[in-house]
Amino acid sequence: MRQRLAEVEADVQDLVEANMETILGVRFLASEYVIDCVDGGRIDSLGLDENNAPVVVEYKRGTAAGVINQGLYYMAWLTAHKDAFRNLVRDRLGASAASQVLWSAPRLICVAGDFTRYDAHAVREHRRSIDLVRYRYFGKDHIGLETVASVTGHSASTGRARRHAAGLPTARGQGGAMAELAEAVDEALLGLGDGITRVRRKQYVAYQRLRNFACVCPPQQTKLLVYLKADPKKIDLVPGFTRDVTGLGHHGTGDLEVQLRTERDLERAQELFRASYAVA
Repeated sequence: MRQRLAEVEADVQDLVEANMETILGVRFLASEYVIDCVDGGRIDSLGLDENNAPVVVEYKRGTAAGVINQGLYYMAWLTAHKDAFRNLVRDRLGASAASQVLWSAPRLICVAGDFTRYDAHAVREHRRSIDLVRYRYFGKDHIGLETVASVTGHSASTGRARRHAAGLPTARGQGGAMAELAEAVDEALLGLGDGITRVRRKQYVAYQRLRNFACVCPPQQTKLLVYLKADPKKIDLVPGFTRDVTGLGHHGTGDLEVQLRTERDLERAQELFRASYAVA
């Protein structure tokens, strides 16, 4: 099927906004949002991701000349006008969502026909969470998205210091066994590929590409719960190890619950981790 660019930028914006939660994991809030500042401006799309982090989405039909700096300008305005954003969230999604906005991890998603190698380098120089996403139309009305570059707003480091700084859940009074298992899970999830962002919330830690693919809850007395985006209906569920939690309330996102008690359980879960990563 022949690939092509959109006829006009607005076509990309309209299609993404109409399917934003499905393709980006972002709840749509507003289109062409006018910002109140001296220089003026309109944010192409505003949204709230699965972890309640604010998201600015900017579009370009072709190569993304200036779109990154433009988006960073809008992000700076947003973080300086938190009340305006909270009011928007409250009006669209309710008071509960507005009270849980995660200001420590605002995101910029740039959707364009293409990016240069200079764009990919530029995003790594900023201490912001930025995703560069290339689009292509297939046929008449199908669109495909490919992540070109993805960086997290947290500084990169490794080992135990990295996990501590990121706020990975730890276990108390358990002889360190659950804490060590949580660290091993962290390493396994981050090791699945490039461009993985880790977002800390009080109730869980999310691992995401464009969308969450895993959420790890703080360790319980004898087990660690991980929620994945893998489809439970396509998994041979094992009592005490995997469970379908579709429609059941829990922290984080994902309908497949994995219960980890030992390193051996973690080994068994690796294939499920990869399956979830593949669909995010």
